[in-house]
Amino acid sequence: MASEFEELRIRLEAISEELADLAISRLRESVDAGGTELPVDERRLTRARRAVLKAAHLLEEGNEL
Repeated sequence: MASEFEELRIRLEAISEELADLAISRLRESVDAGGTELPVDERRLTRARRAVLKAAHLLEEGNEL
């Protein structure tokens, strides 16, 4: 079962990286368009990324609740 958790953890970390890349892309688009405030999408993506990282952390080997 540990290997199943490890596989899920790795996938979640990859999803976290995708979310981070997308958030950075949104920030760049906003800056390029002359925006002065953080885009709403970027905030949502960052919150989602944090949640995914928390889930990945819970699946780490040796992390007992």
